[in-house]
Amino acid sequence: DDADISIFDRKLEAGRATDLAFAADLYRGGVLAGEAIPEELDEWFGPYLNRYQRKALQLVDRLSLALPMPGSAEEAACEGLAERLLASDPTAEAAHRALIRIHAHRGHENAALRQFELCRTALKKQLDAEPEAQTSSLAASLQARERTGHQQTGLSLGVAEPAQVLSVPTRHDDQPSIAVLPFQNLSGDVEQEYFADGMVEDIVTALAHFRHLFVVARNSSFAYKGRSIDIKQVGRELGVRYVVEGSVRRAGDRLRIAGQLIDTSTGAYLWADRFDGTLAEVFDLQDQIASSIVGAIAPKVEEAEIERAKRKPTESLDAYDYYLRGLAAFDRTVNDQAAIDEALRLFMAAIARDPVFAAAYARAARCYATRKSNGWMVDRAGEVAEAVRLARRAVELGRDDAIALSHGGYVLGYVGGELKNSAVCIDRALVLNPNLAAAWGLSSWVRACFGEPDRAVEHAAGAMRLSPLDPRLFAWQFCTGLAHFCAGRYDDAVEWAEGSLRSQPNYASAMRVAAAGHALAGRLLEAQQMMARLCAFDPLLRLSNLAEVLPPFYRPDDRSRYIEGLRKAGLPD
Repeated sequence: DDADISIFDRKLEAGRATDLAFAADLYRGGVLAGEAIPEELDEWFGPYLNRYQRKALQLVDRLSLALPMPGSAEEAACEGLAERLLASDPTAEAAHRALIRIHAHRGHENAALRQFELCRTALKKQLDAEPEAQTSSLAASLQARERTGHQQTGLSLGVAEPAQVLSVPTRHDDQPSIAVLPFQNLSGDVEQEYFADGMVEDIVTALAHFRHLFVVARNSSFAYKGRSIDIKQVGRELGVRYVVEGSVRRAGDRLRIAGQLIDTSTGAYLWADRFDGTLAEVFDLQDQIASSIVGAIAPKVEEAEIERAKRKPTESLDAYDYYLRGLAAFDRTVNDQAAIDEALRLFMAAIARDPVFAAAYARAARCYATRKSNGWMVDRAGEVAEAVRLARRAVELGRDDAIALSHGGYVLGYVGGELKNSAVCIDRALVLNPNLAAAWGLSSWVRACFGEPDRAVEHAAGAMRLSPLDPRLFAWQFCTGLAHFCAGRYDDAVEWAEGSLRSQPNYASAMRVAAAGHALAGRLLEAQQMMARLCAFDPLLRLSNLAEVLPPFYRPDDRSRYIEGLRKAGLPD
């Protein structure tokens, strides 16, 4: 009833282990203990139930980090809650983590490792996904203890002492690394502590979806909670190049969250922003802000890594350095053939040094897609075959790599004409990493080609919202224009295509949409002017070879209107 729900909320916010245990005993999987929801009210209660299930997942995670001695009432409450959560959802990782910690807390490390295997099996079977970084980190810690024969009861899976911070999972030296420090609660309101901690949890989880980014587990970074810290020292102790820190401030029902990304080697701020919201939908706000922060951080880390790779002497370059240099060349422009050729050379050099580097295969394939779009292919059959080969290899090697799936999937669609396979790959990329702007942008292109223009516009907007300063923002503007063209909204199509051309004046794809859009809207003079501009960039383009650069439209009407628009604009036969 309402009283139980109120008690649950109060105990959850209080934060002491005894209070958390009390709340855990109240939760029974419906709403709370003894509550049953009539079938006819299920739709109305759905969002409400989901909110309390999320609270329960946060609760079980927090309680498992605050357990007293083995055999305590708090431990029993935590174990019971974890088991109830898994009974309703076997993929609930927070519950699996709680049971792993409980088994380790009791000194039963084999049982803890078995729990990890149960978690991994459930995720693979139901979601075709791998455990999150936090969960894998727990298992790695357990396995390391087994190898060293460490027999101390329990495991350092909660808030570590400063000396324990040094035991960080190993990683490749070339891999960018980041830690998210506990956010400061500036409200003077202890009830906001759970929100600040939950925010960090969400950011860590979201960053962990970026496969090429090493993210330190929350438990290690929380060793610094409440301490005055030196960022450079944190970088040395955790072995990370970048740190995210932030704060939460409450005034009435308003919340302000600030975040910063810092280079630990220099102490320089690479990014800073703030976000405002209300407490009315606190968990939705937490999701939105975490997504916004991650969407901003990931490109900034990539930019910083590219600059680092540029400074390294050529003889010291490894596969990841070549990959980063390739990104720098590829993102420089879409209309400089020398830059795209240089990017292709660098991506192939990365593959030569690491033959299973899925993202490098995908990016190399993208270079061929750009050659096709701009009319630069010389041996068309050979280059198309090579592009498709690279794209297939990318998605085969990178089944759990959102970057490889999104870019490789795009090439399968545009160069290979395999639109359905393209959609499958990009949809999977979005499941793996919903904060990857490129996946949303490329999904927009696929949806436009499939004849789903409104969904395409929405997905392009998602890409631009996640990464508003992205160097390839012009591409998502073009995708929006293409979607409006497919919907017959020619004025909107022209507006977005010309917006794309303002930052990339010789972007052939955008010029084609703008020319066709003007023509079908009845503005023949503007259409002819845009066509003259297009032909100056691609003088060999004709109606007879237009199929070589056309998007693979699923609806015949979209294709015929596109060709007719370009014919009216003056494209030669």
